[in-house]
Amino acid sequence: MHILLAEDDETLGELIVHLLQKKGVERIDWVLSGEEAHDYALGSYYDVIIMDWMMPGGDGVEICRRLRSGGYGGAILMLTARDGVEDCVEGFEAGADDYLVKPFEIAELHARLKALARRNLAPLQSETIGIKGFTLNRTSHCLMRDGEEIYLTPREFQLLDMLVRNQNQALSRDLLLDRIWGIDSDVSHKTVDATVKLLRKKIGEGLIETVRGVGYRIET
Repeated sequence: MHILLAEDDETLGELIVHLLQKKGVERIDWVLSGEEAHDYALGSYYDVIIMDWMMPGGDGVEICRRLRSGGYGGAILMLTARDGVEDCVEGFEAGADDYLVKPFEIAELHARLKALARRNLAPLQSETIGIKGFTLNRTSHCLMRDGEEIYLTPREFQLLDMLVRNQNQALSRDLLLDRIWGIDSDVSHKTVDATVKLLRKKIGEGLIETVRGVGYRIET
């Protein structure tokens, strides 16, 4: 993997670089500011960007938003001390693919990096699915309505895709966490709820139903 680490805490940055290298990650570029992270991201290919939330020269959310608005499609993992649902929503809304709360174990960070790198490379099935006025294209990884594309992050697309492929079935939060974020990840139900909230902001409230005490479903 080729990783870009944007972390202004030099002690933590050195530790992350050292421990990831011990895990076998040999190519790590480390920058100390948001502006540097933005420039590096546009100047090289990275499997994953690890973006600290609070940095000088543009915080992680601002830089993530700038990259996505410019069409950057690589995976971004946000590091932060914030763990509320609204904080998750803000990070995902800016375009982050994953969210890791400090303090964390390096084994968990490494597992998430590998999962994000695999998902970036994994081809989607050649399939187009229509439902309630939407067209989900699993080849081009896009959602269309009335001829217009609705931008979805990779996590949002995976969640919607799973619900669409399992229409009329209530999928539990645990199942969604397992299939989308991975069985070894340490994310909580808040992450699923935050991702659904963002999806509803983009596609409306009517498509994804909440199943009280269970999770979510799409009814045909």
